[in-house]
Amino acid sequence: MGLALTELTVSHFRSHKLARLALDGRPVALHGPNGAGKTNILEAVSLFSPGRGMRRASAAEMTRRPEALGWKLSGVLQAQGQSYEIETWSEGGAARQVRIDGKAASQIDLGKLARVVWLIPSMDRLWIEGAEGRRRFLDRIALSFDPTHAEASLTYEKSMRERNRLLKEQVRDAHWYAALEGQMAETGYRIHAARLAALDCLRAAQERAETAFPSADLELVQTEGAMPETADDLREALAESRFRDLAAGRTLVGPHRSDVYGVFAAKGVPARDCSTGEQKALLVSLILSNARALAETVGAPPIVLLDEVAAHLDAGRRAALYDEICALGAQAWMTGTGPELFAELGDRAQTLVVTESDKGSVVTA
Repeated sequence: MGLALTELTVSHFRSHKLARLALDGRPVALHGPNGAGKTNILEAVSLFSPGRGMRRASAAEMTRRPEALGWKLSGVLQAQGQSYEIETWSEGGAARQVRIDGKAASQIDLGKLARVVWLIPSMDRLWIEGAEGRRRFLDRIALSFDPTHAEASLTYEKSMRERNRLLKEQVRDAHWYAALEGQMAETGYRIHAARLAALDCLRAAQERAETAFPSADLELVQTEGAMPETADDLREALAESRFRDLAAGRTLVGPHRSDVYGVFAAKGVPARDCSTGEQKALLVSLILSNARALAETVGAPPIVLLDEVAAHLDAGRRAALYDEICALGAQAWMTGTGPELFAELGDRAQTLVVTESDKGSVVTA
């Protein structure tokens, strides 16, 4: 068994008052009516990796209502040939905490053990909406390779917010900016380098794959100008841009101005101009490429979360997706409204039924 959860307990999380799942490492197919709580289980699993989970919700938003007591997730994770007891929880809306084998741990520690990637319906408009969503998509991939990526991103964002405050207040004293720009330059360069490395890993995985899904040519571009190549260059660019930034009231250079340009490789058509089905297929392809690249670089595929993905694929593509997941050996968690959506998996997956009762969501085998 590679990377997998073999036990999961969900307590006072979203619609689930208490759910205990025993798992055997196979892919997991969850089916049930809309609103029953299937996606909430996937969100719980996404919190076994760094960050705010696949919905990017606050800790307070995840707590079960009306009790609002806080929530707790615990599980047994098989990783790197060992078993780890993982706990993560939040009380009173406070930032979530983590314990690994009974000892307090950081989210970076968690990220070194558990790689989790996902594809959810809100990402379907990735290619046609704003650059922020595409940056977030790429940053999640970069984080799967480098668990420290989120820390660099948070430090950069915090420093940039403070610099933007100075700009809006029309502060012109260079000394106020120097320390902030130094921190932004260091972390900004790390962010940019991690994104480029992630794209290189995806390209290599796509080139080696035999897959039924189309390849995407991805390029990291700047919405304005060029991204400085070193931390020192970025520091100089920030300093030189102060007068322009003062006029704009915000920082106009740096990795927060990056975008991901995607092309359907076989057709040479920009992803934004592809059909809805083609755009979805490109996203599936990238998630699978991310999983293959992780299998090569860290020795095991990640846990893969696919929310309602089967409903948007025809039977042939669905079967191809399941075959590729099983060939990877990934524990994929998939949701759908009915068991027929997982018929092609047969006994290669563990099936769970999620229903709604007057006491909340119920999960049964």
